[in-house]
Amino acid sequence: MTKAEIIDAVYEKVGGFSKKEAAEIVEAVFDTMKDILADGEKIKISGFGNFVVREKKERVGRNPQTGAPIPISARRVLTFKPSQVLKTVLNPHKERGRGRDEGEDDEDLEDLDAPELRADEG
Repeated sequence: MTKAEIIDAVYEKVGGFSKKEAAEIVEAVFDTMKDILADGEKIKISGFGNFVVREKKERVGRNPQTGAPIPISARRVLTFKPSQVLKTVLNPHKERGRGRDEGEDDEDLEDLDAPELRADEG
């Protein structure tokens, strides 16, 4: 989804203002988020997730083709951790607390019953 599509969605879902005003609101939200993250602060959006800026120290990496050491400079990286609400929306069929899809364990057991996998036959 592009920023233009976000603006269109805001315009359609929240009535009462023009498309230009919707664009200004979306721009204002993104600008505010950029400013907060640039200051190194984290953004917590309830029901959505957390944006966190992490400081990475300088370290030595390796060129994968030659194996030569290469210094990797210190930098800041942005991470996003989705909330449990968002995870549930993305994976509605997950069992709570088990971390796998319903029926997944049944399929795995069927494979173990295949004749070529049984040690007692043959």
